[in-house]
Amino acid sequence: MSRATILIADDESTARAGLRSILTEEGYEVLEAEDGEAALQLLGQHAPEVVLSDVRMPRRDGNSLLRAAKEQGSDASFVMMTAFGTIESAVEAMRAGAENYVIKPIDVGALLVFIEKALEKRRLVHEAEGLRERVRERYKLEGIIGDSPELQSVFEVVKRAAPTKATVLVLGESGTGKELVAQALHELSPRKDKPFVKVSCAALSETLLESELFGHEKGSFTGAAGRREGRFEAADGGTLFLDEIGEISPTVQVKLLRVLQTRSFERVGGTAPVQVDVRIVAATNRDLLAEVKAGRFREDLYYRLNVVAVTLPPLRRRRMDIPGLAAHFIEKYAKAYGKELRGLAPGTLHALLSHDWPGNVRELENAIERAVVLCQSAELSADDLPTTLRGPRPETRDAQSLIPGATFAQIEREAILRTLELCQGSTARAAEMLDISVRKIQYRLKEYSGDVKPGDAPE
Repeated sequence: MSRATILIADDESTARAGLRSILTEEGYEVLEAEDGEAALQLLGQHAPEVVLSDVRMPRRDGNSLLRAAKEQGSDASFVMMTAFGTIESAVEAMRAGAENYVIKPIDVGALLVFIEKALEKRRLVHEAEGLRERVRERYKLEGIIGDSPELQSVFEVVKRAAPTKATVLVLGESGTGKELVAQALHELSPRKDKPFVKVSCAALSETLLESELFGHEKGSFTGAAGRREGRFEAADGGTLFLDEIGEISPTVQVKLLRVLQTRSFERVGGTAPVQVDVRIVAATNRDLLAEVKAGRFREDLYYRLNVVAVTLPPLRRRRMDIPGLAAHFIEKYAKAYGKELRGLAPGTLHALLSHDWPGNVRELENAIERAVVLCQSAELSADDLPTTLRGPRPETRDAQSLIPGATFAQIEREAILRTLELCQGSTARAAEMLDISVRKIQYRLKEYSGDVKPGDAPE
Protein backbone atom coordinates (compact mmCIF):
# COMPACT_ATOMS: atom_id res chain seq x y z
CA MET A 1 0.00 0.00 0.00
CA SER A 2 1.37 3.42 -0.98
CA ARG A 3 2.71 5.58 1.81
CA ALA A 4 3.05 8.85 -0.08
CA THR A 5 3.23 10.40 -3.53
CA ILE A 6 6.55 11.68 -4.86
CA LEU A 7 6.95 13.90 -7.91
CA ILE A 8 10.22 13.54 -9.86
CA ALA A 9 11.08 16.62 -11.92
CA ASP A 10 14.11 15.99 -14.17
CA ASP A 11 14.74 16.53 -17.87
CA GLU A 12 16.83 13.33 -18.10
CA SER A 13 14.47 10.41 -18.87
CA THR A 14 16.96 7.74 -17.75
CA ALA A 15 17.41 9.47 -14.37
CA ARG A 16 13.62 9.63 -13.92
CA ALA A 17 13.21 5.97 -14.85
CA GLY A 18 15.87 4.86 -12.37
CA LEU A 19 14.38 6.87 -9.52
CA ARG A 20 10.85 5.70 -10.40
CA SER A 21 11.93 2.08 -10.15
CA ILE A 22 13.63 2.56 -6.77
CA LEU A 23 10.81 4.61 -5.21
CA THR A 24 8.08 2.28 -6.50
CA GLU A 25 9.84 -0.66 -4.88
CA GLU A 26 9.85 1.31 -1.63
CA GLY A 27 6.06 1.59 -1.83
CA TYR A 28 5.72 5.20 -3.01
CA GLU A 29 3.43 6.42 -5.75
CA VAL A 30 5.52 8.23 -8.37
CA LEU A 31 4.70 11.09 -10.75
CA GLU A 32 7.12 12.29 -13.44
CA ALA A 33 7.71 15.66 -15.12
CA GLU A 34 10.25 16.37 -17.84
CA ASP A 35 10.66 20.07 -16.95
CA GLY A 36 9.72 22.64 -14.33
CA GLU A 37 6.57 23.85 -16.08
CA ALA A 38 5.12 20.33 -16.34
CA ALA A 39 6.05 19.72 -12.70
CA LEU A 40 4.16 22.85 -11.61
CA GLN A 41 1.02 21.62 -13.36
CA LEU A 42 1.26 18.20 -11.70
CA LEU A 43 1.74 19.89 -8.33
CA GLY A 44 -1.60 21.63 -8.70
CA GLN A 45 -3.39 18.50 -9.94
CA HIS A 46 -2.07 15.84 -7.52
CA ALA A 47 -0.62 17.58 -4.40
CA PRO A 48 2.34 15.20 -3.88
CA GLU A 49 3.95 15.09 -0.45
CA VAL A 50 7.55 15.29 -1.75
CA VAL A 51 9.11 16.77 -4.89
CA LEU A 52 12.50 15.54 -6.12
CA SER A 53 13.59 18.34 -8.41
CA ASP A 54 16.66 18.79 -10.54
CA VAL A 55 18.14 22.27 -10.13
CA ARG A 56 18.72 22.78 -13.89
CA MET A 57 15.74 22.10 -16.17
CA PRO A 58 14.30 23.70 -19.32
CA ARG A 59 11.33 26.11 -19.25
CA ARG A 60 11.51 26.47 -15.44
CA ASP A 61 14.49 25.56 -13.25
CA GLY A 62 14.25 23.93 -9.83
CA ASN A 63 14.50 27.13 -7.79
CA SER A 64 11.81 28.82 -9.89
CA LEU A 65 9.62 25.73 -9.47
CA LEU A 66 10.09 25.88 -5.70
CA ARG A 67 9.14 29.58 -5.52
CA ALA A 68 6.09 29.10 -7.77
CA ALA A 69 4.93 26.11 -5.70
CA LYS A 70 5.12 28.15 -2.48
CA GLU A 71 3.23 31.02 -4.11
CA GLN A 72 0.47 28.59 -5.10
CA GLY A 73 0.17 27.40 -1.50
CA SER A 74 1.70 23.96 -1.98
CA ASP A 75 3.00 22.34 1.20
CA ALA A 76 5.09 19.74 -0.64
CA SER A 77 8.57 19.12 0.74
CA PHE A 78 11.32 19.76 -1.84
CA VAL A 79 14.55 17.76 -2.11
CA MET A 80 16.82 19.27 -4.76
CA MET A 81 19.06 17.17 -7.04
CA THR A 82 22.18 18.86 -8.32
CA ALA A 83 25.46 18.20 -10.08
CA PHE A 84 28.63 19.09 -8.18
CA GLY A 85 29.04 22.35 -10.11
CA THR A 86 25.62 23.71 -9.15
CA ILE A 87 25.72 23.18 -5.38
CA GLU A 88 25.40 26.94 -4.86
CA SER A 89 22.02 26.83 -6.59
CA ALA A 90 20.93 23.99 -4.29
CA VAL A 91 21.99 25.99 -1.23
CA GLU A 92 19.95 28.90 -2.57
CA ALA A 93 16.96 26.55 -2.80
CA MET A 94 17.52 25.51 0.82
CA ARG A 95 17.31 29.16 1.82
CA ALA A 96 14.06 29.42 -0.15
CA GLY A 97 12.49 26.53 1.76
CA ALA A 98 13.79 23.25 0.31
CA GLU A 99 14.22 20.45 2.85
CA ASN A 100 17.53 19.16 1.55
CA TYR A 101 19.63 18.45 -1.54
CA VAL A 102 21.51 15.48 -2.98
CA ILE A 103 24.46 15.50 -5.37
CA LYS A 104 24.42 13.51 -8.60
CA PRO A 105 25.23 10.66 -9.04
CA ILE A 106 22.68 10.10 -6.30
CA ASP A 107 23.39 8.04 -3.20
CA VAL A 108 20.12 6.10 -3.05
CA GLY A 109 20.45 5.33 0.66
CA ALA A 110 20.93 9.00 1.53
CA LEU A 111 18.03 10.01 -0.73
CA LEU A 112 15.64 7.58 0.96
CA VAL A 113 16.69 8.89 4.37
CA PHE A 114 16.04 12.49 3.22
CA ILE A 115 12.59 11.49 1.94
CA GLU A 116 11.73 9.73 5.20
CA LYS A 117 12.84 12.77 7.22
CA ALA A 118 10.81 15.11 5.01
CA LEU A 119 7.70 12.95 5.42
CA GLU A 120 8.22 12.66 9.18
CA LYS A 121 8.55 16.43 9.47
CA ARG A 122 5.31 16.90 7.51
CA ARG A 123 3.55 14.41 9.77
CA LEU A 124 4.68 16.21 12.91
CA VAL A 125 3.65 19.61 11.51
CA HIS A 126 0.20 18.31 10.55
CA GLU A 127 -0.23 16.64 13.95
CA ALA A 128 0.73 19.90 15.69
CA GLU A 129 -1.73 21.83 13.55
CA GLY A 130 -4.44 19.29 14.34
CA LEU A 131 -3.67 19.53 18.06
CA ARG A 132 -3.82 23.33 17.96
CA GLU A 133 -7.16 23.12 16.15
CA ARG A 134 -8.55 20.72 18.75
CA VAL A 135 -7.36 23.03 21.53
CA ARG A 136 -9.01 26.00 19.80
CA GLU A 137 -12.24 24.00 19.44
CA ARG A 138 -12.20 23.09 23.10
CA TYR A 139 -11.19 26.41 24.61
CA LYS A 140 -12.82 28.82 22.18
CA LEU A 141 -16.36 28.78 20.82
CA GLU A 142 -17.19 31.43 18.21
CA GLY A 143 -15.45 34.23 20.11
CA ILE A 144 -16.05 32.90 23.66
CA ILE A 145 -12.69 32.24 25.32
CA GLY A 146 -11.98 30.12 28.38
CA ASP A 147 -11.04 26.68 29.68
CA SER A 148 -12.71 26.84 33.10
CA PRO A 149 -15.09 23.97 33.95
CA GLU A 150 -17.92 26.51 34.28
CA LEU A 151 -17.44 27.71 30.72
CA GLN A 152 -16.88 24.22 29.35
CA SER A 153 -20.36 23.32 30.63
CA VAL A 154 -21.75 26.26 28.65
CA PHE A 155 -19.88 25.14 25.52
CA GLU A 156 -21.36 21.66 25.83
CA VAL A 157 -24.95 22.95 26.05
CA VAL A 158 -24.40 25.34 23.12
CA LYS A 159 -22.94 22.59 20.90
CA ARG A 160 -25.86 20.27 21.67
CA ALA A 161 -28.58 22.90 21.24
CA ALA A 162 -27.18 24.68 18.16
CA PRO A 163 -28.18 22.12 15.49
CA THR A 164 -31.80 22.06 16.72
CA LYS A 165 -34.72 24.47 16.29
CA ALA A 166 -35.21 24.80 20.05
CA THR A 167 -35.72 28.26 21.54
CA VAL A 168 -32.82 29.14 23.84
CA LEU A 169 -32.86 31.46 26.87
CA VAL A 170 -29.42 32.88 27.72
CA LEU A 171 -29.09 34.07 31.31
CA GLY A 172 -26.28 35.95 33.00
CA GLU A 173 -25.05 39.24 34.37
CA SER A 174 -24.31 42.18 32.08
CA GLY A 175 -21.02 41.80 30.28
CA THR A 176 -20.76 38.01 30.51
CA GLY A 177 -21.09 37.47 26.73
CA LYS A 178 -24.73 36.59 26.15
CA GLU A 179 -24.68 37.99 22.61
CA LEU A 180 -21.62 35.87 21.81
CA VAL A 181 -23.54 32.76 22.89
CA ALA A 182 -26.45 33.74 20.65
CA GLN A 183 -24.05 34.26 17.75
CA ALA A 184 -22.41 30.87 18.43
CA LEU A 185 -25.82 29.15 18.46
CA HIS A 186 -26.47 30.64 15.02
CA GLU A 187 -23.03 29.94 13.54
CA LEU A 188 -23.10 26.30 14.66
CA SER A 189 -26.62 25.71 13.33
CA PRO A 190 -27.94 24.74 9.87
CA ARG A 191 -29.17 28.37 9.68
CA LYS A 192 -25.66 29.84 9.65
CA ASP A 193 -25.98 31.03 6.01
CA LYS A 194 -29.23 32.84 6.81
CA PRO A 195 -29.60 36.17 8.67
CA PHE A 196 -28.66 36.68 12.31
CA VAL A 197 -30.81 39.60 13.46
CA LYS A 198 -30.55 41.18 16.91
CA VAL A 199 -32.89 43.52 18.76
CA SER A 200 -32.23 45.30 22.06
CA CYS A 201 -35.66 45.19 23.67
CA ALA A 202 -34.76 47.74 26.37
CA ALA A 203 -33.66 50.40 23.88
CA LEU A 204 -37.13 51.02 22.40
CA SER A 205 -40.52 52.12 23.73
CA GLU A 206 -43.44 49.68 23.58
CA THR A 207 -44.86 51.15 20.35
CA LEU A 208 -41.50 51.33 18.60
CA LEU A 209 -40.49 47.84 19.74
CA GLU A 210 -43.74 46.34 18.44
CA SER A 211 -43.20 48.00 15.06
CA GLU A 212 -39.53 47.03 15.06
CA LEU A 213 -40.32 43.36 15.69
CA PHE A 214 -43.45 42.86 13.61
CA GLY A 215 -43.35 45.71 11.06
CA HIS A 216 -46.25 48.02 10.26
CA GLU A 217 -48.70 48.90 7.52
CA LYS A 218 -48.98 52.31 5.87
CA GLY A 219 -50.93 54.75 8.03
CA SER A 220 -50.98 52.49 11.09
CA PHE A 221 -49.65 55.36 13.22
CA THR A 222 -48.40 58.90 12.79
CA GLY A 223 -45.34 58.87 10.57
CA ALA A 224 -46.02 55.44 9.04
CA ALA A 225 -45.69 56.63 5.43
CA GLY A 226 -45.51 53.12 3.99
CA ARG A 227 -45.40 49.43 4.78
CA ARG A 228 -42.31 48.33 6.69
CA GLU A 229 -41.15 44.78 7.37
CA GLY A 230 -40.03 44.01 10.92
CA ARG A 231 -37.14 42.06 12.37
CA PHE A 232 -39.06 38.77 12.34
CA GLU A 233 -39.41 38.96 8.56
CA ALA A 234 -35.79 40.08 8.19
CA ALA A 235 -34.68 37.00 10.14
CA ASP A 236 -36.85 34.54 8.18
CA GLY A 237 -34.91 31.28 7.79
CA GLY A 238 -32.33 32.46 10.31
CA THR A 239 -32.02 33.46 13.96
CA LEU A 240 -33.59 36.37 15.88
CA PHE A 241 -31.75 37.41 19.03
CA LEU A 242 -33.96 39.25 21.52
CA ASP A 243 -31.62 40.88 24.01
CA GLU A 244 -32.95 42.08 27.39
CA ILE A 245 -36.20 40.15 26.92
CA GLY A 246 -37.16 40.85 30.53
CA GLU A 247 -37.84 44.50 29.62
CA ILE A 248 -40.73 43.97 27.17
CA SER A 249 -44.24 45.17 28.02
CA PRO A 250 -47.25 42.87 28.61
CA THR A 251 -48.68 43.82 25.19
CA VAL A 252 -45.52 42.77 23.34
CA GLN A 253 -45.31 39.66 25.52
CA VAL A 254 -48.73 38.54 24.22
CA LYS A 255 -47.75 39.03 20.56
CA LEU A 256 -44.40 37.32 21.08
CA LEU A 257 -46.12 34.33 22.71
CA ARG A 258 -48.38 33.98 19.66
CA VAL A 259 -45.39 33.98 17.31
CA LEU A 260 -43.74 31.23 19.34
CA GLN A 261 -46.94 29.19 19.28
CA THR A 262 -48.05 29.67 15.67
CA ARG A 263 -44.96 31.04 13.84
CA SER A 264 -47.19 33.83 12.48
CA PHE A 265 -48.12 37.42 13.36
CA GLU A 266 -49.78 40.54 11.95
CA ARG A 267 -47.92 43.73 11.24
CA VAL A 268 -48.97 46.76 13.32
CA GLY A 269 -52.15 48.07 11.70
CA GLY A 270 -52.53 44.95 9.56
CA THR A 271 -54.89 41.96 9.55
CA ALA A 272 -53.19 39.50 7.18
CA PRO A 273 -51.09 36.86 8.97
CA VAL A 274 -47.38 36.70 8.09
CA GLN A 275 -45.71 33.27 8.34
CA VAL A 276 -42.04 33.07 9.33
CA ASP A 277 -39.46 30.37 10.06
CA VAL A 278 -37.31 31.95 12.76
CA ARG A 279 -35.22 30.44 15.56
CA ILE A 280 -35.53 32.56 18.73
CA VAL A 281 -32.66 33.15 21.13
CA ALA A 282 -33.55 35.44 24.04
CA ALA A 283 -31.29 36.87 26.74
CA THR A 284 -31.70 38.70 30.01
CA ASN A 285 -29.76 39.65 33.13
CA ARG A 286 -32.98 39.53 35.18
CA ASP A 287 -34.31 36.63 37.23
CA LEU A 288 -37.24 35.84 34.93
CA LEU A 289 -38.77 33.31 37.31
CA ALA A 290 -38.90 36.01 40.00
CA GLU A 291 -40.48 38.34 37.42
CA VAL A 292 -43.13 35.68 36.73
CA LYS A 293 -43.92 35.35 40.44
CA ALA A 294 -44.16 39.12 40.71
CA GLY A 295 -46.66 39.19 37.84
CA ARG A 296 -44.44 41.24 35.52
CA PHE A 297 -43.67 38.46 33.04
CA ARG A 298 -46.08 35.92 31.59
CA GLU A 299 -45.54 32.40 32.88
CA ASP A 300 -46.56 30.79 29.58
CA LEU A 301 -44.10 32.98 27.67
CA TYR A 302 -41.36 32.15 30.17
CA TYR A 303 -41.73 28.42 29.55
CA ARG A 304 -41.93 28.94 25.77
CA LEU A 305 -38.62 30.81 25.88
CA ASN A 306 -36.96 28.50 28.41
CA VAL A 307 -36.87 25.33 26.29
CA VAL A 308 -33.07 25.26 26.64
CA ALA A 309 -31.42 27.50 29.22
CA VAL A 310 -27.79 28.60 29.05
CA THR A 311 -26.48 30.33 32.18
CA LEU A 312 -23.23 32.23 31.76
CA PRO A 313 -21.10 32.38 34.92
CA PRO A 314 -19.80 35.80 36.03
CA LEU A 315 -16.09 36.37 35.55
CA ARG A 316 -15.46 36.25 39.33
CA ARG A 317 -16.57 32.59 39.22
CA ARG A 318 -14.19 31.67 36.40
CA ARG A 319 -11.07 33.63 37.26
CA MET A 320 -8.86 30.99 35.69
CA ASP A 321 -10.06 32.32 32.31
CA ILE A 322 -8.70 35.81 33.05
CA PRO A 323 -5.12 35.14 31.80
CA GLY A 324 -6.38 33.84 28.44
CA LEU A 325 -8.91 36.66 28.06
CA ALA A 326 -6.29 39.25 28.93
CA ALA A 327 -3.87 37.82 26.35
CA HIS A 328 -6.64 37.86 23.72
CA PHE A 329 -7.54 41.50 24.40
CA ILE A 330 -3.88 42.57 24.49
CA GLU A 331 -3.35 41.05 21.04
CA LYS A 332 -6.57 42.61 19.75
CA TYR A 333 -5.88 46.17 20.93
CA ALA A 334 -2.14 46.13 20.32
CA LYS A 335 -2.99 45.45 16.68
CA ALA A 336 -5.74 48.08 16.67
CA TYR A 337 -3.45 50.79 18.09
CA GLY A 338 -0.31 49.72 16.23
CA LYS A 339 1.73 48.76 19.30
CA GLU A 340 4.27 45.99 19.84
CA LEU A 341 3.45 44.35 23.18
CA ARG A 342 4.84 41.16 24.71
CA GLY A 343 2.14 40.76 27.34
CA LEU A 344 1.84 41.46 31.07
CA ALA A 345 4.60 42.72 33.35
CA PRO A 346 5.19 40.87 36.67
CA GLY A 347 2.45 41.65 39.19
CA THR A 348 -0.14 42.69 36.62
CA LEU A 349 -1.82 39.30 36.40
CA HIS A 350 -2.17 39.24 40.19
CA ALA A 351 -4.00 42.58 40.02
CA LEU A 352 -6.37 41.21 37.39
CA LEU A 353 -7.03 38.04 39.40
CA SER A 354 -7.71 40.01 42.60
CA HIS A 355 -10.49 42.16 41.12
CA ASP A 356 -14.16 41.05 41.35
CA TRP A 357 -15.11 42.33 37.86
CA PRO A 358 -18.70 43.47 38.47
CA GLY A 359 -18.81 44.41 34.77
CA ASN A 360 -17.49 40.95 33.85
CA VAL A 361 -15.69 40.32 30.53
CA ARG A 362 -16.79 43.71 29.16
CA GLU A 363 -15.10 45.47 32.09
CA LEU A 364 -11.93 43.40 31.62
CA GLU A 365 -11.84 44.26 27.92
CA ASN A 366 -12.22 47.98 28.66
CA ALA A 367 -9.47 47.80 31.29
CA ILE A 368 -7.06 46.09 28.87
CA GLU A 369 -7.87 48.53 26.07
CA ARG A 370 -7.14 51.44 28.42
CA ALA A 371 -3.88 49.82 29.51
CA VAL A 372 -2.78 49.27 25.89
CA VAL A 373 -3.49 52.92 25.06
CA LEU A 374 -1.52 54.22 28.07
CA CYS A 375 1.28 51.65 28.08
CA GLN A 376 4.74 53.12 27.36
CA SER A 377 6.76 49.91 27.44
CA ALA A 378 6.67 46.46 25.85
CA GLU A 379 4.60 45.01 28.73
CA LEU A 380 1.42 46.15 30.43
CA SER A 381 2.03 47.01 34.06
CA ALA A 382 -0.47 47.28 36.91
CA ASP A 383 0.04 51.05 36.77
CA ASP A 384 -1.48 51.08 33.29
CA LEU A 385 -4.73 49.60 34.65
CA PRO A 386 -7.66 51.66 35.99
CA THR A 387 -7.09 52.87 39.57
CA THR A 388 -9.80 50.52 40.87
CA LEU A 389 -7.59 47.58 39.87
CA ARG A 390 -4.33 48.81 41.36
CA GLY A 391 -4.97 47.73 44.95
CA PRO A 392 -2.39 45.98 47.14
CA ARG A 393 -0.31 43.53 45.20
CA PRO A 394 2.69 41.39 46.08
CA GLU A 395 6.18 42.73 45.65
CA THR A 396 7.52 41.59 42.28
CA ARG A 397 11.13 40.57 41.79
CA ASP A 398 13.01 38.66 39.17
CA ALA A 399 13.24 34.90 39.62
CA GLN A 400 16.82 34.89 40.94
CA SER A 401 16.24 37.54 43.63
CA LEU A 402 12.97 35.88 44.69
CA ILE A 403 14.47 32.57 45.77
CA PRO A 404 16.72 33.56 48.73
CA GLY A 405 14.46 33.78 51.79
CA ALA A 406 11.21 33.24 49.86
CA THR A 407 8.73 30.57 50.86
CA PHE A 408 7.97 27.70 48.54
CA ALA A 409 4.43 29.07 48.10
CA GLN A 410 5.81 32.44 46.95
CA ILE A 411 8.15 30.78 44.46
CA GLU A 412 5.35 28.54 43.20
CA ARG A 413 3.00 31.51 42.75
CA GLU A 414 5.61 33.46 40.82
CA ALA A 415 6.34 30.43 38.61
CA ILE A 416 2.67 29.80 37.84
CA LEU A 417 1.74 33.43 37.14
CA ARG A 418 4.81 34.15 35.01
CA THR A 419 4.38 30.92 33.04
CA LEU A 420 0.72 31.76 32.40
CA GLU A 421 1.79 35.17 31.11
CA LEU A 422 4.34 33.48 28.84
CA CYS A 423 1.68 31.01 27.60
CA GLN A 424 -0.86 33.76 26.96
CA GLY A 425 -3.19 32.41 29.61
CA SER A 426 -3.34 28.78 28.49
CA THR A 427 -3.52 26.65 31.64
CA ALA A 428 -2.92 23.51 29.56
CA ARG A 429 0.36 24.83 28.10
CA ALA A 430 1.46 26.22 31.47
CA ALA A 431 0.77 22.89 33.17
CA GLU A 432 2.83 21.08 30.54
CA MET A 433 5.76 23.49 30.96
CA LEU A 434 5.66 23.28 34.76
CA ASP A 435 5.01 19.51 34.77
CA ILE A 436 1.97 19.83 37.04
CA SER A 437 -1.71 19.16 36.48
CA VAL A 438 -4.10 21.66 34.93
CA ARG A 439 -6.35 21.13 37.94
CA LYS A 440 -3.59 22.30 40.27
CA ILE A 441 -3.07 25.49 38.28
CA GLN A 442 -6.82 26.14 38.29
CA TYR A 443 -6.90 25.58 42.06
CA ARG A 444 -3.96 27.93 42.63
CA LEU A 445 -5.59 30.67 40.54
CA LYS A 446 -8.70 30.41 42.70
CA GLU A 447 -6.47 30.49 45.78
CA TYR A 448 -4.62 33.61 44.62
CA SER A 449 -7.92 35.41 44.04
CA GLY A 450 -9.34 34.29 47.42
CA ASP A 451 -12.02 32.20 45.72
CA VAL A 452 -11.27 28.75 47.17
CA LYS A 453 -14.36 26.99 48.54
CA PRO A 454 -14.70 24.00 50.88
CA GLY A 455 -14.35 20.82 48.90
CA ASP A 456 -11.97 22.29 46.31
CA ALA A 457 -8.76 20.31 45.93
CA PRO A 458 -5.53 21.03 44.06
CA GLU A 459 -5.18 17.54 42.59
